[in-house]
Formats: sequence, structure tokens, C-alpha cells
Amino acid sequence: MGAETKGNLDYLAKIPEIKFTKLFINGEFVDSVSDLIDENVEELAALETIDAGKIFGWGKAFEIPGTAESLRYYAGAADKIHGETLKMSSANQGYTLREPIGVVGHIIPWNFPSTMFLLKVSPALAAGCTMIVKPAEQTPLNALYFAHLAKFYQQCYFICIMNFFFQAGIPDGVLNVITGYGSTAGAAISSHMDIDKVSFTGSTEVGRLVMQAAATSNLKPGEVCVAGSRVFAQEGIYDQLAKKLGEKAKTWVVGDPFDPNVRQGPQIDKTQYEKVLSYIEHGKREGATLVTGGKPCGEKGYYIEPTIFSEVKDDMKIAKDEIFGPVMSLMKFKTVEEAIQRANATRYGLAAGIVTKDLNVANTVSRSIRAGTIWINTYYAFDKDCPFGGFKMSGFGKDTGMQALEQYLLVKSVVTPIYNSPWL
Repeated sequence: MGAETKGNLDYLAKIPEIKFTKLFINGEFVDSVSDLIDENVEELAALETIDAGKIFGWGKAFEIPGTAESLRYYAGAADKIHGETLKMSSANQGYTLREPIGVVGHIIPWNFPSTMFLLKVSPALAAGCTMIVKPAEQTPLNALYFAHLAKFYQQCYFICIMNFFFQAGIPDGVLNVITGYGSTAGAAISSHMDIDKVSFTGSTEVGRLVMQAAATSNLKPGEVCVAGSRVFAQEGIYDQLAKKLGEKAKTWVVGDPFDPNVRQGPQIDKTQYEKVLSYIEHGKREGATLVTGGKPCGEKGYYIEPTIFSEVKDDMKIAKDEIFGPVMSLMKFKTVEEAIQRANATRYGLAAGIVTKDLNVANTVSRSIRAGTIWINTYYAFDKDCPFGGFKMSGFGKDTGMQALEQYLLVKSVVTPIYNSPWL
């Protein structure tokens, strides 16, 4: 954090004056915000393409509309947050209350800028929290565009107060956006004593820094997101699968993500571009077989060919690390027990997929793999009702489902004595 003073950090991480603001998200609010998102779907999808290099058609059809659905989903839960009546063994009666945790700091990654913004903001609002959101420095535009939709917003250095949401019914100071680098704006959120919880999605390395900051502050950190690219294939189909995957990868069109025929856009920036290419070189040096790809694509831009390695060993760098690039590692196994053991021999555990016609195999493997989500005979099957979050170094906490709402609430127990009751 260099020469940053505490006063500067306080300024960067402006703490909302309303620490607890239990909001009832009514239909009018939900309709107004969701309608604005729907009306501006092209602009939001275009900004995501410009910022992150994501495929425009996919964003317009799925990702941006999905953000409005996240808001509607948690709005429906806002007035259904109930405590419990406790049956106590003593002559007392008790009940629990579910209260907002307080001020939340959201730090979101560059791979799903709009989706992660609403996945984090929506349940926190429904719980009644105030919040500060820091988008990734590579992809700040969509977070800021939510403010621009209102045609006016207050911008003060790194601080952008979301008057768009204020017009829809949220008081000033409840939802705040900070743009900036992780070492300044992110560090301010991660180390501030007046922030009660931080919800972070990003690399494991940065997640460690957030955890370290949490140990010396008042933060309760959330999920760390990682990506996996390991594919285990049984030896009887391994060669055939490698051949088919190689043929399929060669048909993928890489280029301008606004082109509807393109299947893969550029890497997020030069740093990530060079990181992915370095992993490819590691794979070659360590003895993996390059099936296809492995080179930059085109004469300009941060494009990389879809890359597939076969004969990958578990101790190779491309098999052990998260790459966040178009690189697949194919590994061969003999028995289901071996596949389970090797699949679990990783420090990550966000999601896994199983492809099988045997129900017993599906049941055994899904219960044995240490990952937060298991997809059977499908992949990338996200749903707002289904909790999503990882095990091990893929983090803790959930970003969807009712479990996402729970992490922004505290349970308070209240006990009063009972006198002369005919029963206990």
C-alpha cells in the first residue's frame, strides 16, 4: 500500500453512514431496476465485450438478462427472513432474530463483471446491508454504467455513489462503488475496521492477501473463485477423445468478440496473455503432448489459440495451477477409484463434471469429489436457485441460492423468563 495514509484509505473506502438499513425491496423497486437493465441490455453487453473481451451475443442473450433475474430472485426473499421460536429446557422462552451483518465490502473479478456485481449486491441488499463495491481494475465500466443509467451521479475521486439505485428506492450511501487498483482501493476495503464483512471473488493469491487483512481487521471474508482445466478420460476412450477434442478445437473461431461467428475472444490484458503463454511453454518443457494450438493467434491483440495437451501428468504445472486461459489438460485413468483419488489431489475444489451412463458411477463419484458443485452429464449449468461456491482453496461461502442471503445475516438469540406456565 506504499505511502497511503490512513486518512487516504478512509477516503477511498468511504463507509456508509447508515450502518444498518433493513430495506424492504418492494415490487416497484425491483421493476424499475430490472426494467432499466433490460432496456440497456445492448449497452451493458457491449461494455462487457469492450472491457473483458467476452462474446457479445452471449452477454446480450444470457449474462446481462441474468443479472436482472438475480435481483428479482433475492427481492422475493427480502420479506421472508424469519427467526425461529426456541423450545428451551428451562423456564424460559426464546427466539432468534436474523439481522443484517452491517457494512459489506464486495471485491469482484474481471471474468464476470455484471453477473458478479448483481450476484453480490442483490442478496446483501435483501439482507439489509449497506455496501461498497470495487470492480476489477480491468473491467470497471459496467459497475459505473449502472450509475450512468440515472443520467447523473456524484463522482468524487474514486467514489461513485449509485444514484441510479437511489432513484429506484435505495437511500443515498447504501450502495457505493469504488474504482481503482487492488493495492489501494481493494486494500482499503480489506483492512478497514468499519467494514463488517468482505465478499471476495478472484485469484487464490489475492484471496490470501484478503484473508491476511481479515485477520487484523473486522472482516469476515467470502468466496475465492478459481477455474479448473483438467479432464480425466478412461483409457479405453482416451485416444479417441483426444482426437475429437483436437478436431473440435481447430474449428473454433478466435477473434473479435462482437462477431457472432466468434467462439473465443482475447485475454483480459497483456499480463494475463503472457501468463497463459508461459503456462503453455511449461507444458511443452515438462513433456506433455501438444494436441493442438499453443501459439498466439493473429497479428494483433491478446488472442491465443485453443490449446489442448494430452499425456499430462498430475505433477505438471499446467495440471496443478489455475490458468484462466484456453488451455485444456487431458489425463488418462484406469479405474473410477483412481480417477477420484487424482481428481481430489488438488488444492482447488470449485466445480467438477461427470460424464457417464452408469448411475452408480455418477452417484459414487459425485459424493466422493471434493468440490462445491458437481455437474452430471452437463456442464456450466448455473441457476439462481442453486448455491455456487467452492471447497478447499476455492474458497468458502456461496454466491447464489438462499445460502448467499444467509451469509449477510447474523443470528441473535433473545430469551425471556416464563412464570407460572402450565407446561414447558
